Amino acid sequence: MPMNIAIDGPVGAGKSSIADLVAQRLGILHLDTGAMYRAFGLYALRMGADMNDEQAMAALIEQADIQAVCENGEQRTLLFGEDVSALIRTGEVSAAASAVSRWPAVRRSMVRAQQAMAAKADMLIDGRDIGTRVLADSPCKIYLTASAEERARRRYLQQMEKGDTTPYEQVLFELNARDLQDMTRETEPLRQAEDAVLLDTTGMTIEQSVEAIVKIVEEVYGKQS
Repeated sequence: MPMNIAIDGPVGAGKSSIADLVAQRLGILHLDTGAMYRAFGLYALRMGADMNDEQAMAALIEQADIQAVCENGEQRTLLFGEDVSALIRTGEVSAAASAVSRWPAVRRSMVRAQQAMAAKADMLIDGRDIGTRVLADSPCKIYLTASAEERARRRYLQQMEKGDTTPYEQVLFELNARDLQDMTRETEPLRQAEDAVLLDTTGMTIEQSVEAIVKIVEEVYGKQS
């Protein structure tokens, strides 16, 4: 059986960045599922589709060609063959990803693709329904979180580095709104799996967070050579 590690948590918890480093330490692949939903959100925006129309989203996901490939140890997210890895990191696409991901047909399609990939290789997957749905049978599940204020601070600093001058208060407001939507949606709401280890990284550096997760993984699977 492949070594599958599930990491879930709210927006701004640093899942993607931390998961990248953990996967590198363990020498396994990291699949960023959020990037797949972001790519579909970008596609919906480009098509001018109504993200509040469930039938429209169900039809659109069947047309979408979204792939996640590993190049030089990093995931590249492709939309109809176009590398959209950088384009999907905007606030607009983030909001679109949350909007489209609430529909059952969209999530079912994504979950099937993610499970098929995980069945073939050792893999770390992060997202919002990994431990509860995608890798429900994995013995290694982690729920990564931090206070809303800390997550907003991290997101604010990241956006500042990219030249985005959105005020911190607006970043915090949008983050809280995203949390509410993710945790209250009818289909696979964000929640901690019953057998997941809770890791609150408020006040922790990224290096400390990585070390904590590697320790959890080693307790389950043993040290990796």
